[in-house]
Amino acid sequence: MNRCALRSSLHLFLFLLLVATVATAQKSSVEKIIGADISFLPQLEAEGVKFTANGMQKDAIQILKENGFNYIRLRIFVNPEADSGYSKKGYCGLDQTLQMAKRIKAANMKFLLDFHYSDTWADPGKQYKPAAWKQLGFPQLTTQVHNYTKEVLIKLKEQGTAPDMVQIGNEINKGMLWPEGSFSHPDSLAALLKAGVSAVKEVTPSATIMIHIALGGQNAESREWLDAMISRGVEFDVIGESYYPQWHGTLDSLKRNLTDLSARYNKDVVIAEYTQHKTAVNDIAYSLPKGNIKGAFIWEPLNTWEEIFDKNGEAIDYLLNLYPAIAKKYSVK
Repeated sequence: MNRCALRSSLHLFLFLLLVATVATAQKSSVEKIIGADISFLPQLEAEGVKFTANGMQKDAIQILKENGFNYIRLRIFVNPEADSGYSKKGYCGLDQTLQMAKRIKAANMKFLLDFHYSDTWADPGKQYKPAAWKQLGFPQLTTQVHNYTKEVLIKLKEQGTAPDMVQIGNEINKGMLWPEGSFSHPDSLAALLKAGVSAVKEVTPSATIMIHIALGGQNAESREWLDAMISRGVEFDVIGESYYPQWHGTLDSLKRNLTDLSARYNKDVVIAEYTQHKTAVNDIAYSLPKGNIKGAFIWEPLNTWEEIFDKNGEAIDYLLNLYPAIAKKYSVK
């Protein structure tokens, strides 16, 4: 190779190194989050629910924003209209997600996309394959995870609403796309996760990648799972944990677990789902010594469990007091 060619190659290498460094820097720190999963919103609106705060009717997304929230989480099912799917009306499918993403971005809020890789709910008790994927062999299934993830992200990007954060699977401590992707088959689970991660990096390389498990207060189980996936080369930016005290233990166990995970793995940690103990959960999310606990997403506050709106869509008083106070206390913008 002559001197000019060598110099050009060196310049190209340095440029690519700079690009990689900048991309890494952009993803190295997740901003502070006060988030909400409000995937039920289109369904509630179709049923006639109107949302109000202090007697004034507004978009529920706007009400949340005005009261301290800065991030919205949306779940997406592969084909909710399938026979065994979530909804014949297509709720939480691609079309609904595209519409909701426009509303989130119009409100100038951040957006977390939660891939369930199922036609219906996926959680530790069920991780059923989409009907259209059931007959695929494992190599084809892995390819399908990549291609489906990529297709969804391309659609979102084309309309200017690419997600800021992407979840590869929902509460997958027992695996996903059973039986092949069960945690009892860690090599296969890792291959499926890497297929999804690859698609995110191809389409939305600046998006933060979350891996979400439901082990909020269970440190040994969290470490076992994370060690298994990291040792198999699964790359991600954020550890997401669900915390429901009836399944995941005390607030002290949550704090001990997240404190350990944040230090042990040197990754940002987010409470991806919670409902109870709102003040305490957010205090834990922002107060751990490592400083890389970035916040929490309340699960479906519009109409379920410990909702922050009543059944008529009126904001409950503590929404108007609690979350603005949390945002002020921890400088969440």
